[in-house]
Amino acid sequence: MSSLLYQLFTSTTLTTLSLYHLTTSIHTYLKSPTTFQSKPYHPLPLSQTSTSPHLRRLPLYLTSLSLLISFLYHLLSSTLTSPLFPNHPYLSLTSSLTCLLFLLSLLLPFPNSLSFASASAAFYLLSLTPATAPSLSSHLYALSSRVSLTSAAFSLLLALNPRLFLADVALSGSVFLQGLWAFQTGLSLYVDAFVPEGCHKLLDVVGGVEGSTKCEVDEARVRAVAILDLMFVVYVVVVVLVVFVVYAVVGKVIGVGNRRLGSYEALPNVAVDGGAGAGHVQLKALSGNQA
Repeated sequence: MSSLLYQLFTSTTLTTLSLYHLTTSIHTYLKSPTTFQSKPYHPLPLSQTSTSPHLRRLPLYLTSLSLLISFLYHLLSSTLTSPLFPNHPYLSLTSSLTCLLFLLSLLLPFPNSLSFASASAAFYLLSLTPATAPSLSSHLYALSSRVSLTSAAFSLLLALNPRLFLADVALSGSVFLQGLWAFQTGLSLYVDAFVPEGCHKLLDVVGGVEGSTKCEVDEARVRAVAILDLMFVVYVVVVVLVVFVVYAVVGKVIGVGNRRLGSYEALPNVAVDGGAGAGHVQLKALSGNQA
């Protein structure tokens, strides 16, 4: 049960913070594309004179608190041993150190480029984390590792050039995808109703270590893997749609379309003295000639 709650906590934290970062990055870019600079975190867009500075740093505090909770959870989880999962303590310890690296890169007064470089290293360490069990669990963690590797690549690009807006958007999208996949992992591993047909959960009752779903029959495993691949593609499509929707909404709110197209002014309707009469005379003369 604790593992399921942690997966839900991870999913909620990653999706919320990445969506906020995506929105603020797009807002900053659309307001001034020439001066855009990627940042590890964006303060709340509140007035600096009438608002407490601590309130503006609320996203930083929430992110730090979430990383601290994850660090403590994995650190405590590393004390559990199980004959079913002999490498569980080492994996949990690695995850706790990765969370600590994320926390340090966020809190220490590093330049933005160095903070992104530290985040890239942390994402890369997450991508190297192997699965704790074979079969279905391995596939879930393998897909998560690919997302982490993608985040590491975009973080490295931002460390080299913080003006890459598309890399910033892609990084937010990859973290959002990681949050969605953490939710799917929790369902597939810890909720009986979502365990694929022909598979079952493994639980070390003595050690209290949970976190594996095994498929005894190869046919059931292949079907379960295909379903997970389909769900992963669906989540990717959802992330792309969310990015386009956020961009469109933010652009409409700050009026980017009207500013780029410019304002429309009606041409003045200037009357020319004698113009109407002259035209009438010419038409009359023309009709007289035809007659």
